[in-house]
Amino acid sequence: MSNIYKAFEQGKAYMPFFICGDPDLQTTAAAVRAAVANGAGLIELNIPFSDPTAGDGSIQEANIRALKGGVTTDKIFDLIGELRKDVTVPFVISGYANVVFSYGPDRFLKRCSELSVDGLIVPDLPFEEREEFLPWCEQYGVDLICMVAATSRERVTAIASEAKGFLYIMACPGGTTQELKNIVEVVRSVTDVPCAVCLSSEDAPQFWETAEIVDGVIEDAPIVALMGRFGTASPRQVGAHARRAVMQLKAI
Repeated sequence: MSNIYKAFEQGKAYMPFFICGDPDLQTTAAAVRAAVANGAGLIELNIPFSDPTAGDGSIQEANIRALKGGVTTDKIFDLIGELRKDVTVPFVISGYANVVFSYGPDRFLKRCSELSVDGLIVPDLPFEEREEFLPWCEQYGVDLICMVAATSRERVTAIASEAKGFLYIMACPGGTTQELKNIVEVVRSVTDVPCAVCLSSEDAPQFWETAEIVDGVIEDAPIVALMGRFGTASPRQVGAHARRAVMQLKAI
């Protein structure tokens, strides 16, 4: 059984997203620890990329800041090694396909395994091309996380049937709660893999209404905004934000 399932054992999982190196790697580490101390069940660690097509303007700006600060994939692996000295919740790395290719898929997934990274998200990897990384993921015991949007029932069924760890549901701009319910209904018909949706808590009513439907909530833009606004002082803010989110999820 995937180690990622531990994130969902105590109810709905809170899963914050961090761009590694924004504003610096030491602050990233402190913010991760603050989130975990306040109940985060899984951490998504993003490898910055020079052309991050997925994500809003704040996420793109954070990628640029991190790269200007000199962050590299090797430095991020060193960060994970340091975190693993005392942080035991599941880690998922996210990064564009070019990042993994340039590092070398075998070498990249081997490092993930050595550092107890539990999953890999590649946002620009089409489901039909998952074989580009799947053999190495399977070899080293790292779940290749499938992503699904509000597409056809047949496509959702196909993707869900291959899901490992958890299924990452992408919320479409302007999408409705009913659309998400429809996706989850299809997913539940073919797998018991947990479902997690990525939404901004800044739209609180929609966020918590949506959280009722799924097993976990991924927060990216709100966390990135806190890191960008408070800089090296952000871990305290992230911890407080995580505590509020976890309490609200427990109340659902």
